[in-house]
Amino acid sequence: MTDSKSEAPAFLFFFLVAIVITGVLLHKKWTSSEGEDDSGKSASDSVEFKRFQKTYLIVYFCVMAGDWLQGPYVYALYDSYGFDQHDIAVLFVAGFGSSMVFGTFLGSFADRFGRKKFCLVYIASYILSCLTKHMNSYNWLMLGRLLGGVSTSLLYSVFDSWMINEHNARTFDQSWLSDTFAIAIFGNSVVAILAGLIANAAAGVSDLHVVSGGEVNTNDGSLMNGGFCAPFDVAILVLIAGGLYINKNWGENYGSRGDDADSGIEGSAKVLKKGFKTIVENQAVLLCGLISSLFEGSMFTFVFMWTPALNPAAAEGETLPFGLIFATFMVACMAGSTLFSILTKSTPVEELSKYTFCVASASLFIPVLTSNYTLIFIGFLVFEACVGLYFPAIGTVKGMVVPESQRSAIYNIFRIPLNIIVLGVLLSKIEMTSAFFCCSVMLFGAALCQFKLVDILKTTKNVKDADMEAESLL
Repeated sequence: MTDSKSEAPAFLFFFLVAIVITGVLLHKKWTSSEGEDDSGKSASDSVEFKRFQKTYLIVYFCVMAGDWLQGPYVYALYDSYGFDQHDIAVLFVAGFGSSMVFGTFLGSFADRFGRKKFCLVYIASYILSCLTKHMNSYNWLMLGRLLGGVSTSLLYSVFDSWMINEHNARTFDQSWLSDTFAIAIFGNSVVAILAGLIANAAAGVSDLHVVSGGEVNTNDGSLMNGGFCAPFDVAILVLIAGGLYINKNWGENYGSRGDDADSGIEGSAKVLKKGFKTIVENQAVLLCGLISSLFEGSMFTFVFMWTPALNPAAAEGETLPFGLIFATFMVACMAGSTLFSILTKSTPVEELSKYTFCVASASLFIPVLTSNYTLIFIGFLVFEACVGLYFPAIGTVKGMVVPESQRSAIYNIFRIPLNIIVLGVLLSKIEMTSAFFCCSVMLFGAALCQFKLVDILKTTKNVKDADMEAESLL
């Protein structure tokens, strides 16, 4: 193993290469877009769509920034309060468990009572979660994790549900949906990098100190401020800005509302039950759920495992440039979302996904085959590019196959197996190589599901085309 001085430039080299590749892809995307006629739609339609896109993306970037600002400092804050590794692990498990249990029901509530309302519930819930970080009390921090779990479920369901409903209600071209998702994922990577820099700066403004109570690490319920609390305060400000924009600029939309007699918890339970029934009976929806759970389960496992996989690259007594590595991952994700925009001009989204999952599976199999950190890191960059391809693709496909009336409920049901996978990783002491082997297998399983889904969608399209042709002959 070479010394740290020879290791660090390699990561900088990969970062620069990732930027160059992304720049080339962006140039190709922009030049290939010149002269297009927006699928035959008028210029006024295109202008209206861009206005709608902007209304959604401003909010999306705000709420994602609120999430990214917190991520790097959750564990560090708990550790600075003096909690041991077991206590911290229990807090994380509680968060994912809360997302699995409570988030599932909230999805059906959003469909019935309004997606805009529950976007605002997300804002309020996450703000409260951030506020609990100021309390050096295990009970308060546990409450914060429970609220954070609920918020995460809403973040990945109600915002997409609102946007897809509005997109369809305004009769925009269906192919433009993938464009919105691609821009969202590209921008989200930029937001992640900026949020990391801002959070780091905020945490360095002042040291963590007691406002009211005892000592910093005594777990006595002291009110804390500064230091690792600061990124959560910045997140609160960003979330408030997003909430105000939603309240002023978004209209309300619904899924299944039903009769007034069913407007309470009983009615929402019916929506949830109907969502489960739809998943069981509609094979396309079921496959969508399996694909998202398998891919995102692998992705979260990767988040937990990439650090120990690369740590041997550091010389003894040194640490890896984690900030630079994370930024490189995000640039690779940007490259993937840009590549998605280019390839989907000639390749159907569902076809592209088949190959994306196969490549992703191969990329995470590399740590199983070798301990060469350079090859492993290249594999990780390829996987991040696949993540950039995956999210706009799955967003588009779910937009096509999931019934509008149950969208938020079904999206949250999809997250149940995902949370089970994450809880399994957190609770087990799985060895690193075994973890990546499992990830590769899950991604290959997602590829098989995608091949089957493509066949179903082709059959459905052929039936619809035949019906339309028959009607035209009558």
